[in-house]
Amino acid sequence: MKFDLTPLAEKPTRRYRKGSKYDPILDSFMEGEADLVEVSIEGKETNYIRTQLNKRIEARAVEDVKVSVINNVVYLEKI
Repeated sequence: MKFDLTPLAEKPTRRYRKGSKYDPILDSFMEGEADLVEVSIEGKETNYIRTQLNKRIEARAVEDVKVSVINNVVYLEKI
């Protein structure tokens, strides 16, 4: 078994990410003129995308956008 131990004076502070990688999707949709769009992200499952977008909508207190999944396709809709 190979391992390394490196002495440190103190633990580094945790870095927090500002925003989310899903924020640009919401921003583009809200700035755009379409009332209904299909969202697809390479390598991500539809229910995962829905969950992440819903979390961002809730965190940002956006009330006029709805996420839904129909026939394994994610949709963003302005309400």
